[in-house]
Amino acid sequence: MDPRVVVLDYGSGNLHSATLALRAAGADVVLTADADAALAADGLVVPGVGAFAACMDGLVAVGGPAIIRERLAQRRPVLGICVGHQVLFGHGVEHGLDAVGVGVLPGVVERLTSARLPHMGWNTVDAPAHSTLFSGLAGERFYFVHSYGVRSSDDLPQAATVTWAEHDGDRFVAAVEYGSLSSTQFHPEKSGQAGARLLRNWIATLG
Repeated sequence: MDPRVVVLDYGSGNLHSATLALRAAGADVVLTADADAALAADGLVVPGVGAFAACMDGLVAVGGPAIIRERLAQRRPVLGICVGHQVLFGHGVEHGLDAVGVGVLPGVVERLTSARLPHMGWNTVDAPAHSTLFSGLAGERFYFVHSYGVRSSDDLPQAATVTWAEHDGDRFVAAVEYGSLSSTQFHPEKSGQAGARLLRNWIATLG
């Protein structure tokens, strides 16, 4: 039986492309905002596109932060994508507004320093050799669309597996793996075969 994955429908993100990509990668996928379904699923995916504060507002409206925290307290897998990755951190600073995030990862999401923003297109990542998400993906490129990111890992737990990327000399967190929590700044559902392999790697942890 395929693992059951809920894509959290809170009005943000590439909901349908993420759903299709996860199904193609071998998951039984449900797109819903139902808290009971999100808590009971083998895996929860939190997508996100747009501004940090707006995504947090949508997430709060469906009880998302509590769902995420409860799943992690039970050591049940959660995958954040793009702004769904960003909102897992403590704060997001955009246009002078400091918005509070879910806070399951310490750190601040801030504007990248590159003169060429948004960072849009394909980029390599620097993943640790022991990464589960990036197993078999050395040297592959992934699709990014963002102007903000986490530029320091100083606050992250030492046990976290942190993958980095660089845009115009500006280094930022491309992915985090910490216990049952995984997140990517890039869009695996838009990253072709490399993204599909990453999703399969994550789904393989749900059994």
